[in-house]
Amino acid sequence: MQIRCVGKAHPACSGVPETVIITDMNYYPVARYHFDLSGTAFGAMAMDGRNDDLRQAGIIDMQFKRVPCEYPGLSVTFHVEKGSNPNYLAILVEYGNGDGDVAQVDLMDDGEPTGLWVPMKHSWGSIWRLDTRRSLHGPFSLRVTNGSGRSLVADQVIPVNWKPDTVYSSTVQFDD
Repeated sequence: MQIRCVGKAHPACSGVPETVIITDMNYYPVARYHFDLSGTAFGAMAMDGRNDDLRQAGIIDMQFKRVPCEYPGLSVTFHVEKGSNPNYLAILVEYGNGDGDVAQVDLMDDGEPTGLWVPMKHSWGSIWRLDTRRSLHGPFSLRVTNGSGRSLVADQVIPVNWKPDTVYSSTVQFDD
């Protein structure tokens, strides 16, 4: 997303658009559109030397527009979240080019190949989870569908000896 604040919103606003990555949506909005930005993202919209002034401004009006995600030279990666185990698997999907929305993630556990894709449930942000009574073994293939309906498959991207809090890079990317 490209976002900017303008001088009318706060005197420290530069008015220069900055590109930020939005990872989550507030389902109980403070306003029609509400972005909780990091201090770094907030400060990037300030005039030179006025970063702290803008960070301390609180809620201000902004202009924004959606722009495609672009990660030149990067492939889609999967972070196995802390707390994951053979009966609970949580995956953060990162660096998807294009519209950036992850609409669905499906998993195939090749440790016991069934040839069936099992849908994961959206947890929050770009994290998807699978709770199962049957232990998962790996390697895991993941199918990611974006908001435009395009899918890609990262075949056996997570190995049999996977570990929580580890990032696994694929060789696939959404083409623009």
